[in-house]
Amino acid sequence: MKNKNIVEKELHPCNGFLVLILLILASLATIPATVFGAIFTETDRVPVGIALLVLACLGWCILPILFAGLKTVQPNEARVLTLFGKYHGTIKNAGFYYVNPFCASVIPVSAGAQDGSVKIAVADKTHMAATAGIRKTVSLKTQTLENARQKVNDVLGNPIVIGAIVIWRVADPTQAVFSVENYKEYLSIQTDSIIRNTARLYPYDDFDEDGVQEKTLRGSSLEIAEAMKVELQEKVSGAGLVVEEVRITHLAYSEEIAAAMLQRQQAAAVIAARQKIVDGAVGMVKMAIDKLSEDEVVVLDEERKAAMVSNLLVVLCSNKDTQPIVNSGSIY
Repeated sequence: MKNKNIVEKELHPCNGFLVLILLILASLATIPATVFGAIFTETDRVPVGIALLVLACLGWCILPILFAGLKTVQPNEARVLTLFGKYHGTIKNAGFYYVNPFCASVIPVSAGAQDGSVKIAVADKTHMAATAGIRKTVSLKTQTLENARQKVNDVLGNPIVIGAIVIWRVADPTQAVFSVENYKEYLSIQTDSIIRNTARLYPYDDFDEDGVQEKTLRGSSLEIAEAMKVELQEKVSGAGLVVEEVRITHLAYSEEIAAAMLQRQQAAAVIAARQKIVDGAVGMVKMAIDKLSEDEVVVLDEERKAAMVSNLLVVLCSNKDTQPIVNSGSIY
């Protein structure tokens, strides 16, 4: 995808303050040149007067154009310049510079684009012309793209709602403005696509009763987000962007199945809890019978052991407090 014909060329222009002082002095010099030129034309020094007037006229015409070469670059910003339709270079260091006055700064993002969404009123050409110069530099700061929540189906076909944020920055401003029409919109669209495709590869939760563990959107969100980051970086690297981090910020079942899936999760939790309770109760009953037999506290036949096991399991596995019954007579 990367445009190999455009290789970034970093410019190191001359100091803008020095040129600004020279331009101001030249502008001031046109005033006495005009005055003395007019005076000399009224005397016998007409050639000198005409020469001064010509220089003054050239100064009044050319100096305003030369002032257009003064450019400012803020910290963590870059300015991409073109000269008569061709790429001229990129200024990446903050400062006040002077470049060719005919260089034009490439507008990286159309006015009105915010958070990756582009809103351009094509019919309103006056508004576009008025707002086109709002931002003519490429920000190199770390930025956050909050992806809108979208409804997708997981690998089991369950509709879910998922949202994510992307931490990113521009690493190559030249590629960012020349490789794609709008790099913020491009990043947003690629994020939507990757989140949708990734969500289709995993289940929302693990309901596998065989005990086989697999990655899920809920249980393995960090690993899945890392996979999203790698895939997204591959897609946007040609646009000069670097993806630093991807995080899933919202994950839930869709409204139409949320209640049913909640009941399923509750049932799975109850079953798992009951299974653990039964396993513990069986171990305690076995320990009690073995201890009674080992210490010869009481000798029980198989029928009495079965009755004792039944009573102990009822006591241990019941989810309510049991009421003991004391037998004051013979157990036979």
